[in-house]
Amino acid sequence: MLSYHFGFAHNARRGKRLRPRLLIEVGLFEGAGFEALVDAAAAVELLHNYSLIHDDIEDEDPVRHGRATLWTRYGLAQAVNAGDALCALSYLSLLASARWQAPERVIEMARALHTANLAMCRGQSEDLAFEDRRDVTTEQYLEMIAAKTGALFAVSAELGAVCAGAENRAAFYAQLGHHFGIAFQILDDCRGIWADSQSTGKKRGADIVRKKKSFPIVWASEHGGGALRSRLASAYDGGNLEARGLEELAEALRAAGAQEAAYRTLAEHLAFVEQAPAGGVRDFLLALLPLKGSGEIVA
Repeated sequence: MLSYHFGFAHNARRGKRLRPRLLIEVGLFEGAGFEALVDAAAAVELLHNYSLIHDDIEDEDPVRHGRATLWTRYGLAQAVNAGDALCALSYLSLLASARWQAPERVIEMARALHTANLAMCRGQSEDLAFEDRRDVTTEQYLEMIAAKTGALFAVSAELGAVCAGAENRAAFYAQLGHHFGIAFQILDDCRGIWADSQSTGKKRGADIVRKKKSFPIVWASEHGGGALRSRLASAYDGGNLEARGLEELAEALRAAGAQEAAYRTLAEHLAFVEQAPAGGVRDFLLALLPLKGSGEIVA
Protein backbone atom coordinates (compact mmCIF):
# COMPACT_ATOMS: atom_id res chain seq x y z
CA MET A 1 0.00 0.00 0.00
CA LEU A 2 2.71 2.48 0.93
CA SER A 3 4.60 1.70 -2.26
CA TYR A 4 1.43 2.62 -4.15
CA HIS A 5 0.91 5.80 -2.13
CA PHE A 6 4.45 7.05 -2.74
CA GLY A 7 4.20 6.30 -6.45
CA PHE A 8 6.95 3.68 -6.46
CA ALA A 9 4.71 1.17 -8.23
CA HIS A 10 4.60 1.37 -12.03
CA ASN A 11 6.71 4.55 -12.07
CA ALA A 12 3.64 6.63 -11.15
CA ARG A 13 3.55 10.37 -10.53
CA ARG A 14 5.10 11.28 -7.17
CA GLY A 15 5.16 14.18 -4.75
CA LYS A 16 7.82 16.89 -4.96
CA ARG A 17 9.43 16.12 -1.57
CA LEU A 18 9.77 19.83 -0.90
CA ARG A 19 10.07 19.60 2.88
CA PRO A 20 12.99 17.16 3.03
CA ARG A 21 14.67 19.07 0.21
CA LEU A 22 14.32 22.27 2.24
CA LEU A 23 15.83 20.59 5.29
CA ILE A 24 18.77 19.35 3.23
CA GLU A 25 19.30 22.74 1.54
CA VAL A 26 19.46 24.49 4.91
CA GLY A 27 21.71 21.84 6.43
CA LEU A 28 24.16 21.85 3.54
CA PHE A 29 24.21 25.65 3.47
CA GLU A 30 25.12 25.63 7.16
CA GLY A 31 27.92 23.14 6.65
CA ALA A 32 26.41 19.75 7.53
CA GLY A 33 27.35 16.61 5.64
CA PHE A 34 24.60 15.01 3.57
CA GLU A 35 24.66 11.82 5.64
CA ALA A 36 23.90 13.80 8.81
CA LEU A 37 20.70 15.15 7.24
CA VAL A 38 19.14 12.09 5.61
CA ASP A 39 17.38 10.62 8.67
CA ALA A 40 15.73 13.91 9.65
CA ALA A 41 14.81 14.61 6.01
CA ALA A 42 13.13 11.21 5.76
CA ALA A 43 11.30 11.93 9.02
CA VAL A 44 9.63 15.11 7.75
CA GLU A 45 8.66 13.45 4.46
CA LEU A 46 7.14 10.47 6.26
CA LEU A 47 5.24 12.79 8.60
CA HIS A 48 4.00 14.83 5.65
CA ASN A 49 2.67 11.73 3.90
CA TYR A 50 0.98 10.45 7.04
CA SER A 51 -0.90 13.75 7.12
CA LEU A 52 -1.78 13.48 3.41
CA ILE A 53 -3.29 10.02 3.82
CA HIS A 54 -5.42 11.17 6.75
CA ASP A 55 -6.33 14.46 5.04
CA ASP A 56 -7.55 12.59 1.96
CA ILE A 57 -9.83 10.50 4.18
CA GLU A 58 -11.16 13.49 6.12
CA ASP A 59 -11.65 15.57 2.96
CA GLU A 60 -13.04 12.59 1.01
CA ASP A 61 -10.62 13.34 -1.82
CA PRO A 62 -10.67 10.55 -4.43
CA VAL A 63 -7.55 11.59 -6.37
CA ARG A 64 -3.97 12.63 -5.54
CA HIS A 65 -1.12 12.94 -8.03
CA GLY A 66 -3.47 11.86 -10.80
CA ARG A 67 -4.38 8.49 -9.27
CA ALA A 68 -6.83 7.10 -6.71
CA THR A 69 -6.05 8.03 -3.12
CA LEU A 70 -5.10 5.27 -0.71
CA TRP A 71 -8.48 5.14 1.05
CA THR A 72 -10.28 4.99 -2.31
CA ARG A 73 -8.18 2.05 -3.47
CA TYR A 74 -7.76 0.06 -0.24
CA GLY A 75 -10.59 1.25 2.00
CA LEU A 76 -10.80 3.52 5.04
CA ALA A 77 -9.49 1.11 7.67
CA GLN A 78 -6.37 0.16 5.73
CA ALA A 79 -5.63 3.80 4.85
CA VAL A 80 -5.95 4.97 8.46
CA ASN A 81 -3.63 2.18 9.54
CA ALA A 82 -1.11 3.05 6.82
CA GLY A 83 -1.12 6.70 7.90
CA ASP A 84 -0.54 5.69 11.52
CA ALA A 85 2.38 3.52 10.42
CA LEU A 86 3.99 6.44 8.59
CA CYS A 87 3.68 8.60 11.71
CA ALA A 88 5.51 5.95 13.74
CA LEU A 89 8.15 5.52 11.03
CA SER A 90 8.69 9.27 11.00
CA TYR A 91 9.78 9.37 14.62
CA LEU A 92 11.86 6.21 14.30
CA SER A 93 13.66 7.82 11.38
CA LEU A 94 14.31 10.95 13.42
CA LEU A 95 15.70 8.88 16.30
CA ALA A 96 18.06 7.20 13.83
CA SER A 97 19.80 10.55 13.43
CA ALA A 98 21.43 9.80 16.80
CA ARG A 99 24.11 8.12 14.69
CA TRP A 100 25.27 11.62 13.78
CA GLN A 101 23.82 13.90 16.45
CA ALA A 102 24.26 14.27 20.21
CA PRO A 103 21.37 12.79 22.28
CA GLU A 104 20.24 16.19 23.60
CA ARG A 105 20.07 17.52 20.05
CA VAL A 106 17.93 14.58 18.93
CA ILE A 107 15.56 15.21 21.85
CA GLU A 108 15.20 18.84 20.80
CA MET A 109 14.55 17.79 17.20
CA ALA A 110 11.87 15.34 18.35
CA ARG A 111 10.22 18.07 20.43
CA ALA A 112 10.17 20.39 17.43
CA LEU A 113 8.70 17.75 15.11
CA HIS A 114 6.02 16.71 17.64
CA THR A 115 5.08 20.38 18.10
CA ALA A 116 4.75 20.83 14.34
CA ASN A 117 2.60 17.70 14.11
CA LEU A 118 0.28 19.07 16.78
CA ALA A 119 0.01 22.37 14.90
CA MET A 120 -0.83 20.51 11.69
CA CYS A 121 -3.62 18.64 13.49
CA ARG A 122 -5.00 21.92 14.85
CA GLY A 123 -4.88 23.48 11.39
CA GLN A 124 -6.66 20.52 9.82
CA SER A 125 -9.35 20.68 12.51
CA GLU A 126 -9.92 24.37 11.76
CA ASP A 127 -9.96 23.70 8.01
CA LEU A 128 -12.67 21.08 8.44
CA ALA A 129 -14.68 23.36 10.74
CA PHE A 130 -14.49 26.20 8.20
CA GLU A 131 -16.44 24.10 5.68
CA ASP A 132 -19.62 24.64 7.72
CA ARG A 133 -19.09 28.36 8.31
CA ARG A 134 -19.87 31.40 6.17
CA ASP A 135 -18.15 33.93 8.43
CA VAL A 136 -14.52 32.86 7.99
CA THR A 137 -12.25 35.90 7.65
CA THR A 138 -9.00 36.11 5.70
CA GLU A 139 -7.15 36.62 8.99
CA GLN A 140 -8.63 33.40 10.41
CA TYR A 141 -7.81 31.59 7.19
CA LEU A 142 -4.18 32.72 7.26
CA GLU A 143 -3.86 31.56 10.88
CA MET A 144 -5.24 28.18 9.84
CA ILE A 145 -2.80 27.63 6.95
CA ALA A 146 0.09 28.86 9.11
CA ALA A 147 -0.63 25.82 11.29
CA LYS A 148 -1.72 23.31 8.66
CA THR A 149 0.93 24.06 6.03
CA GLY A 150 3.42 26.53 7.47
CA ALA A 151 4.31 24.47 10.55
CA LEU A 152 5.92 21.59 8.67
CA PHE A 153 7.85 23.86 6.31
CA ALA A 154 9.02 25.80 9.37
CA VAL A 155 10.22 22.75 11.28
CA SER A 156 11.88 21.32 8.16
CA ALA A 157 14.03 24.43 7.82
CA GLU A 158 14.63 24.51 11.58
CA LEU A 159 15.79 20.90 11.70
CA GLY A 160 18.19 21.51 8.84
CA ALA A 161 19.88 24.20 10.91
CA VAL A 162 19.89 22.10 14.09
CA CYS A 163 21.40 19.11 12.27
CA ALA A 164 24.22 21.40 11.13
CA GLY A 165 24.84 22.67 14.66
CA ALA A 166 23.51 26.13 13.74
CA GLU A 167 20.99 26.36 16.58
CA ASN A 168 21.59 30.10 16.82
CA ARG A 169 20.06 30.49 13.35
CA ALA A 170 17.33 27.86 13.70
CA ALA A 171 14.65 30.43 14.61
CA PHE A 172 15.45 32.48 11.50
CA TYR A 173 15.13 29.43 9.27
CA ALA A 174 11.89 28.44 10.99
CA GLN A 175 10.46 31.87 10.14
CA LEU A 176 11.68 31.46 6.57
CA GLY A 177 9.83 28.14 6.30
CA HIS A 178 6.75 29.58 8.02
CA HIS A 179 6.35 32.45 5.56
CA PHE A 180 7.19 30.27 2.57
CA GLY A 181 4.60 27.71 3.68
CA ILE A 182 1.86 30.34 3.79
CA ALA A 183 2.84 31.68 0.35
CA PHE A 184 2.99 28.13 -1.02
CA GLN A 185 -0.50 27.30 0.29
CA ILE A 186 -2.01 30.48 -1.18
CA LEU A 187 -0.48 29.62 -4.55
CA ASP A 188 -1.85 26.09 -4.25
CA ASP A 189 -5.29 27.56 -3.52
CA CYS A 190 -5.08 29.64 -6.69
CA ARG A 191 -3.93 26.70 -8.77
CA GLY A 192 -6.86 24.68 -7.45
CA ILE A 193 -9.24 27.19 -9.03
CA TRP A 194 -7.45 28.56 -12.10
CA ALA A 195 -4.73 26.08 -13.14
CA ASP A 196 -5.43 23.13 -15.43
CA SER A 197 -5.91 19.71 -13.86
CA GLN A 198 -2.97 18.22 -15.77
CA SER A 199 -0.52 20.36 -13.80
CA THR A 200 -2.14 19.81 -10.39
CA GLY A 201 -3.10 16.13 -10.56
CA LYS A 202 -6.62 17.01 -9.38
CA LYS A 203 -9.79 18.06 -11.14
CA ARG A 204 -10.00 21.78 -11.80
CA GLY A 205 -12.15 23.45 -9.17
CA ALA A 206 -11.88 20.46 -6.83
CA ASP A 207 -11.73 22.71 -3.76
CA ILE A 208 -14.98 24.40 -4.77
CA VAL A 209 -16.65 21.05 -5.39
CA ARG A 210 -15.49 19.95 -1.93
CA LYS A 211 -16.80 23.22 -0.41
CA LYS A 212 -13.30 24.05 0.86
CA LYS A 213 -12.67 27.58 2.08
CA SER A 214 -9.54 28.45 0.12
CA PHE A 215 -8.01 31.95 0.15
CA PRO A 216 -9.82 33.27 -2.98
CA ILE A 217 -13.16 32.01 -1.69
CA VAL A 218 -12.69 33.46 1.80
CA TRP A 219 -11.49 36.79 0.41
CA ALA A 220 -14.42 37.04 -2.03
CA SER A 221 -16.93 36.12 0.68
CA GLU A 222 -15.52 38.89 2.84
CA HIS A 223 -14.72 41.60 0.28
CA GLY A 224 -16.65 40.75 -2.89
CA GLY A 225 -19.81 42.42 -4.11
CA GLY A 226 -23.26 41.28 -3.09
CA ALA A 227 -23.90 39.40 -6.33
CA LEU A 228 -20.69 37.39 -6.02
CA ARG A 229 -21.28 36.63 -2.34
CA SER A 230 -24.77 35.38 -3.18
CA ARG A 231 -23.36 33.26 -5.97
CA LEU A 232 -20.77 31.75 -3.64
CA ALA A 233 -23.39 31.06 -0.99
CA SER A 234 -25.54 29.31 -3.58
CA ALA A 235 -22.61 27.24 -4.85
CA TYR A 236 -21.48 26.22 -1.38
CA ASP A 237 -24.94 25.57 0.02
CA GLY A 238 -26.35 23.83 -3.04
CA GLY A 239 -25.42 20.77 -5.04
CA ASN A 240 -22.29 20.20 -7.08
CA LEU A 241 -21.55 22.63 -9.89
CA GLU A 242 -21.15 21.40 -13.44
CA ALA A 243 -17.90 22.12 -15.30
CA ARG A 244 -19.37 25.20 -16.96
CA GLY A 245 -20.56 26.56 -13.63
CA LEU A 246 -17.10 26.06 -12.14
CA GLU A 247 -15.48 27.94 -15.03
CA GLU A 248 -17.94 30.81 -14.71
CA LEU A 249 -17.41 31.05 -10.95
CA ALA A 250 -13.63 30.97 -11.39
CA GLU A 251 -13.84 33.85 -13.86
CA ALA A 252 -16.17 35.80 -11.56
CA LEU A 253 -13.68 35.39 -8.71
CA ARG A 254 -10.86 36.63 -10.91
CA ALA A 255 -12.89 39.61 -12.13
CA ALA A 256 -13.74 40.56 -8.53
CA GLY A 257 -10.05 40.73 -7.61
CA ALA A 258 -9.73 37.49 -5.63
CA GLN A 259 -6.70 36.31 -7.58
CA GLU A 260 -5.03 39.71 -7.33
CA ALA A 261 -5.65 39.78 -3.56
CA ALA A 262 -4.23 36.28 -3.23
CA TYR A 263 -1.02 37.23 -5.02
CA ARG A 264 -0.73 40.43 -3.03
CA THR A 265 -0.90 38.47 0.22
CA LEU A 266 1.43 35.82 -1.17
CA ALA A 267 3.96 38.54 -2.01
CA GLU A 268 3.84 39.90 1.54
CA HIS A 269 4.97 36.54 2.90
CA LEU A 270 7.39 35.91 0.08
CA ALA A 271 9.13 39.20 0.91
CA PHE A 272 10.59 37.55 4.01
CA VAL A 273 12.16 34.86 1.82
CA GLU A 274 13.46 37.43 -0.66
CA GLN A 275 15.27 39.27 2.14
CA ALA A 276 17.35 36.20 2.98
CA PRO A 277 20.98 36.08 1.77
CA ALA A 278 21.23 35.49 -1.98
CA GLY A 279 21.92 31.97 -3.21
CA GLY A 280 21.44 28.67 -1.43
CA VAL A 281 18.19 28.38 0.49
CA ARG A 282 16.71 31.64 -0.81
CA ASP A 283 17.08 30.69 -4.47
CA PHE A 284 15.82 27.18 -3.79
CA LEU A 285 12.59 28.45 -2.21
CA LEU A 286 11.91 31.15 -4.79
CA ALA A 287 12.31 28.62 -7.60
CA LEU A 288 9.50 26.52 -6.10
CA LEU A 289 6.84 29.19 -6.67
CA PRO A 290 5.94 29.04 -10.38
CA LEU A 291 4.88 32.65 -10.95
CA LYS A 292 5.11 34.80 -14.01
CA GLY A 293 5.98 38.45 -13.64
CA SER A 294 2.35 39.33 -14.35
CA GLY A 295 1.22 37.32 -11.34
CA GLU A 296 -0.30 34.59 -13.48
CA ILE A 297 0.07 30.95 -12.56
CA VAL A 298 2.58 28.89 -14.48
CA ALA A 299 0.80 25.67 -15.40
